[in-house]
This record gives sequence, structure tokens and C-alpha cells, in this order.
Amino acid sequence: MLKKQTVWLLTMLSLIIVLSVYYIFSPDREDLAFKNDDGQEEQMNTDEVTEDVDVDITNASNDELFTTIRMDIEDERSRTKDRFKAIVASSEATSEEKNEALNSIEQIEQTTSKEFILEKMLLDSKEYKDVLVRSNDDKVQVHIKEDQLSKEEVDHIMQIARDEFGDKTVDVIFQEATTK
Repeated sequence: MLKKQTVWLLTMLSLIIVLSVYYIFSPDREDLAFKNDDGQEEQMNTDEVTEDVDVDITNASNDELFTTIRMDIEDERSRTKDRFKAIVASSEATSEEKNEALNSIEQIEQTTSKEFILEKMLLDSKEYKDVLVRSNDDKVQVHIKEDQLSKEEVDHIMQIARDEFGDKTVDVIFQEATTK
């Protein structure tokens, strides 16, 4: 059986290869910008997009942004799950602490699954260029890469998100998709 470190190393190497190929063949390599409510274009503030995950995306191209954020969220969740797994494996932890850790791992996996399902449903229901769903304790953020969203589309997206995540605040944010 492979050791945990070996599996982790192979996973990281595979990820680096995939990202390198993606970067080499990506058509867009321009700086990221959003339009604010006034319609003026402004450079994106990294803290607004990654709220609970630190990531430097100031040089990410438009196509790479959602992928970069997804990877950073996945990395953060993997580290958190590893901490909980260490608690479960610890001989010093009480059964109550182990149960809490197992419940936390299950909650992380459920959240990840719900985000993936919602992204897939939105991508399949309408031909959006890309969708990113992020959820924390009380809020769901749905980022849509699309030139325009009608009020009906936003309402529909919010309803689908509430159906999947329950009674949480849903923010729908659209990013204009730039083409060269």
C-alpha cells in the first residue's frame, strides 16, 4: 500500500502538470477586472473574491481565476480534513473529540458535494462560460462568468442555490467574460 506522503506527492505533481498544460494552452492571459455598480471598470480586490481563502490571483488570467480559487479552496479543505483525521487517529483524543472531528469531515465533504452539484446544474441548465460556488456557514456565493444576467436569471440561480443549501443568504455575482 502506498504511503500517505507518496500519494500526496503524486497528487501534487499531477496537479502541477495539469496546471502547466492548462496555462500553456490557455488563450487568454490578461489581467482580471470587474465592472462596479457604476459601470466603471476597476481592478479586482483579491480579498473580495477569496474571502476565507488566501490566494494571490492578481496576475491570474480571466480563464484561470475560477480554477485558481477552486484549487485553493480544495487545498484549504484538504488541510482541514487532515487535521480532523489526525484527531480521529490520535490515541489521546476522547471519543467525543473524535466524533466531532468525523462530523466536521462529513460536513466538509457534504459542502464540497453541494457546491459541485450546484455548479454542474447551473452549467448544464444554461450555457454560462463558468460558474464558481463557494459556501461558508451562513452564506453561499455564486460567481457566474457571463456578460449579462437578467433579474430572472439571478432569481432562478438564487432559488436553485437555496434548494441545494437550505436557508442561507445567497449572493449572485457576475463577472463579464472578456474575449480577445
